Amino acid sequence: MTRRPKLLHVTDLYYPSQGRIYYEEDLYLSQQLGQHFDLVLCHPKTAAAYVADVDLVLFRNTGPVMYFAAEYAAFRQTAQACKAKVFNQLTGKADMLGKQYLIDLFQAEYPVIPSVDCAQNLSQLPTADRYITKLKQGADSIGVEFVAPTALYEIDFTGRFVQPVVDFVYEVSFYFINHDFQYALYAPNPKARWKLVPYAASAEDLAYAQRFIVWNDIDYGIQRIDACRMPDGSLLLMEVEDINPYLSLDLLPAAERDAFVQHLIHALLSFETL
Repeated sequence: MTRRPKLLHVTDLYYPSQGRIYYEEDLYLSQQLGQHFDLVLCHPKTAAAYVADVDLVLFRNTGPVMYFAAEYAAFRQTAQACKAKVFNQLTGKADMLGKQYLIDLFQAEYPVIPSVDCAQNLSQLPTADRYITKLKQGADSIGVEFVAPTALYEIDFTGRFVQPVVDFVYEVSFYFINHDFQYALYAPNPKARWKLVPYAASAEDLAYAQRFIVWNDIDYGIQRIDACRMPDGSLLLMEVEDINPYLSLDLLPAAERDAFVQHLIHALLSFETL
């Protein structure tokens, strides 16, 4: 009998996410993947102990890595030392390393929400009624603070950056496996981020999202490009989620969900044979 590849599925089934049900998504994925792999679920804090014993690692819904920073660093070090095949590839330049990339992309004149991390550059931000400061190593709205224009120069930028609060029409997310677009979802109500519905992406939308996939330059992994639609019709990047993007699979039509899972299985099997 042909040996099935061993897959380590890293997830935190008990992370209390708002508006999302992590455990349902990852249990569904594990059930589907278990038909093709000898699969083991483990918590991200213990992942380093198992990396050398499997053929593949799938890093999924773990919650913000800031809650297990030391264990995540150990996992990355161990995976790189034993040349483990980790999906997502550990060379990502976006959320995988924090939020510094948003400042860098803004300075490089990419279409992103304006972002600066020092008082000297505050003049580069557009005028706004409110501003928002975020942790460079934050996620999931942890550490977010709103700031009035009159208080901008009082911000302590240690480990933080600032953006204007932009008046957008809606948020839209584009989901990719490797460099291939899979589906898009959007939140018609700007105040309800996770009440998503399917979105028919235009050629212009996909060219926009693909620009960030190319910039991030990882060969293997699931990435989610989050952007906001501005009143003038343009898109501004909110984040490139390249470490553990929630997929909202439960909101997809069955045919699209099945297609995504099959594409993921194919990508993992192809990765394992390299």
